Amino acid sequence: MILTVTLNTALDITYRVRSLRPHTSHRVTEVTERPGGKGLNVARVLAALGHEVTVTGFTGGATGRMVQDRLTDVPGLVDALVPVGDPTRRTIAVVDEESGDTTQLNEPGPTVTPAEWSAFQEAYEDLVPSVSAVALCGSLPPGVPVGAYAGLIRTAKAAGVPVLLDTSGEALRRGVAARPDILKPNADELSELTGSHEPLRAAQDARRRGALAVVASLGTRGLLAATPEGRWSATPPTRVHGNPTGAGDSLVAGLLSGLVDQLPWPDRLIRAVALSAATVLAPVAGEFDRAAYEDLLGRVTVTGEVSAA
Repeated sequence: MILTVTLNTALDITYRVRSLRPHTSHRVTEVTERPGGKGLNVARVLAALGHEVTVTGFTGGATGRMVQDRLTDVPGLVDALVPVGDPTRRTIAVVDEESGDTTQLNEPGPTVTPAEWSAFQEAYEDLVPSVSAVALCGSLPPGVPVGAYAGLIRTAKAAGVPVLLDTSGEALRRGVAARPDILKPNADELSELTGSHEPLRAAQDARRRGALAVVASLGTRGLLAATPEGRWSATPPTRVHGNPTGAGDSLVAGLLSGLVDQLPWPDRLIRAVALSAATVLAPVAGEFDRAAYEDLLGRVTVTGEVSAA
């Protein structure tokens, strides 16, 4: 069982329009609604790969009930979300069919009270000992301490459970010091953390700051990994066009799937890049084009070196 934590869950709403133009009205050609927030996207991809997944985090109000209702349709997924008084946020993605670009609007999320945060911590501590890996994903809603992820990492590591961290800003800075097993920033987040714009140097710096392994997503260029076993880059065979929302979450799912399947690092990276690219080809976050994924598995290029013993 894999545990994904989404402290700022969402109802993801995707609008498709023929051409997005500022200051005008638009006729929406298609609307989809899905449970969202990074950890829920990760969980849906993991479940589609055949893994058993438990999701936790916060849920509240009518929006939260809609999220939970839709989670019941996902085979292999267990809902362990913790209720709060304020409503779960919504995120709006507007896909321009003409250009392929996506415009994202993200609400801040519910304000979590100290009592609600304590209730979540107790629930998390009960869940961790029974899982094989933990993913801590996304932004912190108002009211949650900025060092929240650092504390959750320490709880998982005390139980002997490997933990992946995917967040940004001060939450990332505090979290990396708690020594996560895998840190998954994008290029901008890694640069903000370390001050370096050279990805390999920045990844090595992030490891010195506490992360055991760093896997940086580089957009259309694939990813870069700096680990105790070696350093690698993995790139897709061609640039894919579509909706990139959720591609980073699928990358996280690929890393977690490879971890629990005990794959060597290069094979984990191949799985992660293939899933990420196949997600760009899917209409909404938390889904991937399975035929494209299976085709890409044999065509992702990995280069690098194994560290000396």
